[in-house]
Amino acid sequence: MLDFAWLILLFPLLGVLINGFIGNRTGRRWVGRVACGAVGLSFLVGVGVFFALLGEEHGHTIPIFSWITVGDFQIEAALLVDQLSTLMTLVVTGVGFLIHVYSIGYMAEDERYARFFTLLNLFVFSMLTLVLADNFLLLYVGWELVGLCSYLLIGFWFERPSAAEAGKKAFLVTRVGDFGFALGVMLIFATFGTLSYAQVFEQAPQTLTTGLATAITLLLFAGAVGKSAQIPLYVWLPDAMEGPTPVSALIHAATMVTAGVYMVARTHALFELAPTSMTLVAVIGAVTAFYAATIALVQNDIKRVLAYSTISQLGYMFLAVGVGAYASGIFHLTTHAFFKALLFLSAGSVMHGLAGELDMRKMGGLKDKMRTTYRTFLAGAAALAGFPLLSGFFSKDEILWRAFNSSIIPSASLRAGLWLIGIVTAFLTAFYAFRAVFLTFWGPSRVDEGVHIHESPRVMTTPLTILAVLAIVGGLIGIPHLSAVEGFLEPVFAHHEAAHASGILEWALMALSAIVAIAAIILAQYMYLVNPGLPGRLSQRYATLYKLLSNKYYVDEIYMAGIVNPLRNLASFLSQTFDAGIIDGAVNGLAAFFGRTGEETRKLQTGYVRNYSLAIVLGAVIVIGYIILK
Repeated sequence: MLDFAWLILLFPLLGVLINGFIGNRTGRRWVGRVACGAVGLSFLVGVGVFFALLGEEHGHTIPIFSWITVGDFQIEAALLVDQLSTLMTLVVTGVGFLIHVYSIGYMAEDERYARFFTLLNLFVFSMLTLVLADNFLLLYVGWELVGLCSYLLIGFWFERPSAAEAGKKAFLVTRVGDFGFALGVMLIFATFGTLSYAQVFEQAPQTLTTGLATAITLLLFAGAVGKSAQIPLYVWLPDAMEGPTPVSALIHAATMVTAGVYMVARTHALFELAPTSMTLVAVIGAVTAFYAATIALVQNDIKRVLAYSTISQLGYMFLAVGVGAYASGIFHLTTHAFFKALLFLSAGSVMHGLAGELDMRKMGGLKDKMRTTYRTFLAGAAALAGFPLLSGFFSKDEILWRAFNSSIIPSASLRAGLWLIGIVTAFLTAFYAFRAVFLTFWGPSRVDEGVHIHESPRVMTTPLTILAVLAIVGGLIGIPHLSAVEGFLEPVFAHHEAAHASGILEWALMALSAIVAIAAIILAQYMYLVNPGLPGRLSQRYATLYKLLSNKYYVDEIYMAGIVNPLRNLASFLSQTFDAGIIDGAVNGLAAFFGRTGEETRKLQTGYVRNYSLAIVLGAVIVIGYIILK
């Protein structure tokens, strides 16, 4: 089965080509079937590869073709099929398939139906290229392709100025991180003379000094910060909500934003040679998790609540890989894909039933009118909140315990600080998750008159139901000390995973985590159902803090004032003064000089023979005179 792993990439690529070239002529039904079938077939091949790898102690390289050959430098287009890439493949194709099916109903009336599914297939193909690459150059190709796809899909409704601006913002902000990532890849090649994972990781302990390892890993991490929306390059992700909801689900759950976490886990052999980089990854992850959660507390746009939640949960994943708990980070990436795709698609179902409404203040009372959507959203919110025994509980708690017990972070106070930030963030997460539940589905209806509230069609609710089941039971694959995820990923991380000590403290911290989640849910119920006037009074009493959070700490305004506007002013100066006055002036001046010179010298061409004879005589006199005088 491993020999056919290349089919995982081929099927989505065929979907791109078929729908891209003839999709507009085949009809919507066939466009949807081709797109969904392509991703579904990739998932089935991924399942076959998964079972083929059970019991294997190492990965397999599947060559496709010789890509670049320059002298002694050779790069093969080859796939690395191991436990990590296979698990990521199942997440990308499995969740991606459900999102594709959901999109058939959600995008049914869109005039660019074929274009949408073409880009959706391209997004899946790009992410699969990224996770299956066996060298840094192919990884970089997939890395840039997912950035291109995000630009095209976030700005899919480009006739809306807000969508066009959001697409450009996502592309430009992530390019900042990608520049660092590209430098990191170049530095790897300059150091090792190869870009093959196997050769780089094998040579790294003998070749890299601590300083060089730190430089390489920080440059790589810069790319992860941009792609996975961490501080300070997170500002593009909330605006990415301007794209169609299935795009939001695909970006947040299965593709682009998970690329950074995967990359750090894949290159852990380099990061562990740079303790400073590991600490920085963990700290940025923890701070981002808390920071984004505080903003999510006061957002009223249901999709923006989920967007800031994604930034926060990605922070948890980076906290995990930063403390050496790579399998735990990938486990949370997997469970997060289930419940975050579920939440976004459920939010899209709410929008579908409310004529596109996003403001939770104009919702309420939907639980009896949209029963399936309510139940699935509730399951996703409970998993996100870390409700005991649901998927998010096991994966989040594993990260908190590993942060508290890490052997990678030598400082006990720093480990305790990371754990404390994580547990406080867990409380905030449970609170804003159920704030969204209560504002959207409970209480009196605040829906505008004239809106016909209706449940979504089965083509949309069936993927929701499947994801809800996964969000509820998906965490069982990672039960502490019985984790199938850690067992499966052991060949990849066996020599690098932090020790997992057991004892009363671990169970005590797990119980505390459960209590924190339940307490936050009870508080949200009290504030938004029992005493619904309390949030308004608190926002007035703590107006400064509320304004700070609702304006997202004014980070966008700071970027505009400190970076964007100065660059625009500089560009305006260069275009109007330097370009027009100096560049154009020099070119135009040179042209004018030769033009005037030509005008004057043209006067010598009179057409009269006597003038030419006189010129010859004068020339002869000058030459003879010069010779005589010399």
